[in-house]
Order: sequence, then structure tokens, then C-alpha cells
Amino acid sequence: MNPFDVRAALLAKHAQHVVLIHFPIALFIAGVIFDFLAQRTKWRALAEVAYYNLLGAAISVVPVVATGLLAWQFQLEGQKLKGILLMHLVLGCTSAILIWVAWGLHARSRGKFQGSHPVFRLGLEAVAVAIVGLTGHLGGFLTGVNGPN
Repeated sequence: MNPFDVRAALLAKHAQHVVLIHFPIALFIAGVIFDFLAQRTKWRALAEVAYYNLLGAAISVVPVVATGLLAWQFQLEGQKLKGILLMHLVLGCTSAILIWVAWGLHARSRGKFQGSHPVFRLGLEAVAVAIVGLTGHLGGFLTGVNGPN
């Protein structure tokens, strides 16, 4: 197989999910770090950076979820999930929802409630980072990176 064959890369049964997942993870974790720093320093520029990182994570998580579901259908032919794969799916969907909620809280505070973030925002973001990390850890087992496949 040619490593520069674009057709083979785009039409692989599950490769897209494995490649795309890194974008929302990195953007979300960076956004949360910037949000914590903005809260601590009260520097508005950091809050803006946090917002745009969370927006990027929210947008990029959509194709990740879609390619994950497609990988399940193509690779496993839609069979019933169990074990680590089921936990990965549930935690992945939970992560996607939490990423959208975190971005939504920031988007709402940018509108008519300028600068007034909910008190629970940082706690929610911390829990979301832990769930995203656990989801990625389980995904590593599924790909064979963290142990036998």
C-alpha cells in the first residue's frame, strides 16, 4: 500500500475516527486550561482564546462521533456492542455532549449575559476533561495502543 494514496486513506473503514479524534481532545483540553487561566488572571484575551478553542472542539467533535458510528457499522457490521467498546461509545457520546455544553455556557455568557459565567462552569469542565481522558484511554485499548487489542 502506498502511504501517499489519498483514496486508500479516505476510504479506510475506521482510520478517519482514529485520526480525527485528536483535534477535539486537544482543542477542548487547551480551551479548559485557558478558561482556568482566564478565571484566575481575569485577562479577557485568555477568555477569548478559551471560547474559540471550545468552539473548535464542539465543531470538530461532530465528524468524530459520525466516523466512530460509521466505524462501528463498517468494522463490526453493526453488531451489538459490549465491554470496552460499549463503554467507549457511551463515554464518547457523553464527552461530545459535555463539550457542547461547555461551549454553550461560554457562548451564552458572550451574549446578553456579558461576562457572567455560571459558577459550576469550571467544575463541569474539569469533569468533562476527566471523561474525555477516560474515553481516549479506552479508545487506546481498542486500537491496541494501550495494550493488546
